[in-house]
Amino acid sequence: MSSLTEAKVSEVRAFNRFYTKVIGALQAGMLDSPYSLTEARVLYELAHRDRMETGELRGLLGLDAGYLSRILARFESDGLVTRERSAADARRQLVRLTPLGSEVFATLDRRSAEEIRGLLGGLPEEDQRRLVTGMATIRGILDGDGATAREPYVIRPPRTGDLGWVVYRHGVLYSAEYGWGTEFERLVAGIVAGLDFPRDAGWIAEVDGERAGCVFCVRQDDTTAKLRMLLVEPSARGLGLGRRLVAECLRHARAEGYERIVLWTRDCLASARRIYQAAGLELDSEEKGMEGGVEVVEQMWSRDL
Repeated sequence: MSSLTEAKVSEVRAFNRFYTKVIGALQAGMLDSPYSLTEARVLYELAHRDRMETGELRGLLGLDAGYLSRILARFESDGLVTRERSAADARRQLVRLTPLGSEVFATLDRRSAEEIRGLLGGLPEEDQRRLVTGMATIRGILDGDGATAREPYVIRPPRTGDLGWVVYRHGVLYSAEYGWGTEFERLVAGIVAGLDFPRDAGWIAEVDGERAGCVFCVRQDDTTAKLRMLLVEPSARGLGLGRRLVAECLRHARAEGYERIVLWTRDCLASARRIYQAAGLELDSEEKGMEGGVEVVEQMWSRDL
């Protein structure tokens, strides 16, 4: 177990002080409203339910019963909520937003979104990505059981710089793992150069904000799509990333109206072959070939959509 140092504690406390200042948590009213951060959070929870028991609301937010009661009394006085006894258990109180309460929440929600857009809009694209990824990491680590339910990766469309990465990583990985040289890298570069967006489509996988995989769906003809350039970084293998990328490619091909999907691979790529088989693709043909002086077996796989 790693040691817990005072420096780590101080860094977390410094972050808390910094971020509460950034989001205006220390101000008397949130988002130019008369309501505090806690009160705004209570409105948020009520806005996403038809009604809630006060005990459920208190447990969800970890609030003292007396404190929550004072908040709800203020809301009731302002015409934002109504409270009533539960028909099933008179000891329980049910709370719901009034139309005015829903309107007040909608205003706060809009202002919050505008504030965050302003915060992100002042940052370069790469810094936006790093910030959002870092926040997701913090939330995932501290969210306990909720974190384990989320996929440990993000699938997104390609952005500027991704296509160069695709060529580079194919060249480096397949040279290191199979001895394929620059001819193979040139082959991948040619495939990338021939991509025609938005007719063709691709997906980049990220783990902890770093590129970890890719796949592309390329038009072969009016009825046939081709799955190309599936790659998963060694550090990300075992996460189910390859299966997810292939599933995304198949989903897209169906949505675009293709009737069949095909792919070219080599028999030494055993992990990829298992993914293709699990996705319902079948081996159509194979023949011997050479790659950088290394003997390989070329394979064609396909399935109907």
